[in-house]
Amino acid sequence: MKVLCEVSNCVHNHEGELCGATEIFVVSHKGDRAHSSQETDCQTFEPNTQ
Repeated sequence: MKVLCEVSNCVHNHEGELCGATEIFVVSHKGDRAHSSQETDCQTFEPNTQ
């Protein structure tokens, strides 16, 4: 599966906006159900410090 990410300062972001994380963890702001992408966040994000 291909996972795309436009967050350029994430350590998992590779050339071509490809996510290189071995796992993806997405959470909902509304408990266990979300009704739109705006109600979710990617907890896999780690800032690239380079």
